[in-house]
Amino acid sequence: MKKDRHTLILTLIDKFNISTQEELLAKLLECGVDVTQATVSRDIKELRLVKQPVSNGQYKYSTAAGSDEKYMKYYSIFAESVTLTDYAQNICMLKCHPGTAPAACAAIDALGMPEVLGTLAGDDTIFILCRSERAAQNTKREIDTLLNSKD
Repeated sequence: MKKDRHTLILTLIDKFNISTQEELLAKLLECGVDVTQATVSRDIKELRLVKQPVSNGQYKYSTAAGSDEKYMKYYSIFAESVTLTDYAQNICMLKCHPGTAPAACAAIDALGMPEVLGTLAGDDTIFILCRSERAAQNTKREIDTLLNSKD
């Protein structure tokens, strides 16, 4: 049953742009699979699903196998390092666990976000220079989405 559910999940994320656990849960229920949010969350972890950008600026679940190894390494470090996000004007600020900001900053650089002009990391803080205040808002939202995908 679990194997069938995992196969269905992989089919669904390949066919649809599913960006949240709630959307995945709804699709599974539409397919007649009776699951809970907790089960979907465990399935995402077991399948090692990640969120990757799609053309419209949104993110969707995809398999780790479908992503580049460098991205996966950085994403893992990023997701475990960042503890707080905020922005002021055109600058995003990320607080990290002590000593992890440089690696988390490299992950941001690896994402190649078009609205990001540059990044600067200290020991536990990252500053992200964005093109505008709106770009900073969007960048914070994208980072929060990535961080929420680790749940």
